Amino acid sequence: MEIKRRKSRVVKIGKVLIGAGNPVAVQSMAKTKTSDIDGTVEQIKRLELAGCQIIRLAIKDQSDAEALKQIKPQVAIPLVADIHFSYRLAITAIENGVDKIRLNPGNIDNLKQIEMVVCALKAAKIPLRIGLNSGSVKDTGPRKSLMTDKLVSACLGYVKMIEKLKFNNLVISLKANNVLDTIESYRKIARLCDYPLHLGVTATGAPYGGIIKSSVAIGALLLEGIGDTIRVSLTDDPVEEVKAAKCILESLGLRNRGIQIISCPTCGRCEVNLINIVKELEDKIAVQEHKRTAYPLKVAVMGCVVNGPGEAKEADLGIAFGRDQGILFSKGKIVRKVLAKDCVRVLLRELKLNTSR
Repeated sequence: MEIKRRKSRVVKIGKVLIGAGNPVAVQSMAKTKTSDIDGTVEQIKRLELAGCQIIRLAIKDQSDAEALKQIKPQVAIPLVADIHFSYRLAITAIENGVDKIRLNPGNIDNLKQIEMVVCALKAAKIPLRIGLNSGSVKDTGPRKSLMTDKLVSACLGYVKMIEKLKFNNLVISLKANNVLDTIESYRKIARLCDYPLHLGVTATGAPYGGIIKSSVAIGALLLEGIGDTIRVSLTDDPVEEVKAAKCILESLGLRNRGIQIISCPTCGRCEVNLINIVKELEDKIAVQEHKRTAYPLKVAVMGCVVNGPGEAKEADLGIAFGRDQGILFSKGKIVRKVLAKDCVRVLLRELKLNTSR
């Protein structure tokens, strides 16, 4: 199955191109106080190593906006300034080198203020994200309007106001705090404009439930060809957001880089601690994956002889376990026996050999 991407115009965020068929980009948000320059830079670099391509920073006050000037030269990925309530902070962020501005129509709606921000955006030649969420959208329609209608109506009104200022370097997001409203809102707006769409579910909560909600909503939309950037919002370390977003893209064939681990769920036939083996392998690959080449690799780690040898042969690299040891396969050929206690080290060494070929 091939996903037919929605046609959207291209927008440049730093060096990252989105829309117009460009690869879906992974975005996250730093969870540090932005004026904590060292802490913010350290977190951004961790996110970049994990595979994040665009990072958003909360700009709460003047010290945050001024900090951008020192953060920008120390990092490689594009910076997005998240602005609420104060248009002046948006202008300061632009002056200090940010790559994109996010405004929330729910709390910055004064035309004169918006016009000043747009003027600064034009001068800097950077885009604006119109970022709505269900918690701050204003009801501009009937009293009992559906949340999806509120989001779409508010978004289109804001878009038209900005287009009248002869500015259309825009990205749009409409995030609800539940799956169904999120999906329907994006479906509606996708039919009504051709701006790139940033996908996400807002306030999803703790990791387990949040990843499930985000995967269902983002995955459903991506399958329909809707979406140009994504963020999995979690009450957790932002690196976990990036890992989840990458998994969503990889599962749909929209990201063909890195290393995919295939492992069985285990059962009574398994005679090694496969859960710990796979967890250790995942953790070590996540730390080093940024060093690997752009082509994808499949690694199979299978717990018994029922499907194990077959799955391992189908992968680029794999181990099928018996009792306390397994058979290592490379490109379908048996290489040698490997003790369970040594298997992670052996796989990492073989992966290094594979990715350097």
